Amino acid sequence: MSKPPLHAIAADHVFDGTDVRERTAVIVDGTRIADLVPTADLPRTISVRALPEGAWMAPGFIDLQVNGGGDVLFNDQPTVQGIRSIAAAHRKSGTTGLLPTLITDSPDMMRLALEAADLAIAREPSVLGLHLEGPFLSPEKPGVHDPRRIRRPCPDDLAILTAPRQGVLLVTLAPEVVPPGFIAQLVAAGVRVSLGHSMASYQQTRAAMAEGLTGFTHLFNAMRPLTSREPGPIAQALESPAAWYGLIVDGMHVDPAMLRLALRGAGHPLLVTDAMPPVGGSRSSFTLHGETVTVRDGRCVTNDGTLAGADLDMATAVRNCVRLLGASLPDALRFASTNPAAFLGLGQVLGRLAPGFRADLVAFDPNDMTVLDTWVAGNGDH
Repeated sequence: MSKPPLHAIAADHVFDGTDVRERTAVIVDGTRIADLVPTADLPRTISVRALPEGAWMAPGFIDLQVNGGGDVLFNDQPTVQGIRSIAAAHRKSGTTGLLPTLITDSPDMMRLALEAADLAIAREPSVLGLHLEGPFLSPEKPGVHDPRRIRRPCPDDLAILTAPRQGVLLVTLAPEVVPPGFIAQLVAAGVRVSLGHSMASYQQTRAAMAEGLTGFTHLFNAMRPLTSREPGPIAQALESPAAWYGLIVDGMHVDPAMLRLALRGAGHPLLVTDAMPPVGGSRSSFTLHGETVTVRDGRCVTNDGTLAGADLDMATAVRNCVRLLGASLPDALRFASTNPAAFLGLGQVLGRLAPGFRADLVAFDPNDMTVLDTWVAGNGDH
């Protein structure tokens, strides 16, 4: 395949991951960004696509928690095609990088998910790795995870999780249910470790961070609550500059007042969707662990009303971050791209618009976050 010619995309406002530049063009050379220059300084010989008046351009969104999309649940289709269908559904909303997320399942399903993610990375640049949410979780905080499949790790698990792999592996676990040193062994093998579905105490959380845990999966949800005598993991996340915490900003999973508190913490916010199959799909219900989950009033809920993931995309999460939490648009964009890239250890190639970075971009109308176009490794959707 021949290399696409050098071309430029120009916008009235370009957020590069740090600053907003006015009337700027991003010059794309193949899959990479060659330069950012004032639109007026572009050579006349270069092909230019000018975005509509008032449009913004920013680094493509990176979603660390994607259970499904496009009517596909990853647990049901842990295959390359399943992953590609999910990625295509989320690309419509500006997501250029994601981690397909396996909800607590059997050891065989974990192996299939790891294999599928490894193969998908070579074919689908949007796939950055895999997120295993469970099965090493607290039985006291299962959420919608199948309690029958929640368990403690065994030696075989460690061997599987620390084996060489393509891309990033993120493991969500409850520190109090894994043996001492388990987190450190994962981290030594390059695994990102996040606390979630946990009843860990404040001291247990501190010990886990000392072993190398840095993430907090959907902060506030499915974890020991913040109380006066036992601050638990939430306090540790908010007071630690080494913490990266995912926030589901849909106005339902967590009250906006609590999320505004998180934005004032010392840690680093990450916007995540916890998306389920209806996102980018045509059906309003799906099956999880044999139970029907339906979208009602914007919520994905089981028959008894339990939240089961979210009907949320990243563009909407950015919009909600501004409207519900009072964040500036540049900050919300940073939480959706620059911060996730840094947490995954990919901050030198993704999450910014700068020379040498992969050409992952999203163009949108800032008034309502309507996505106008998305580019992954230089390739646009339209």
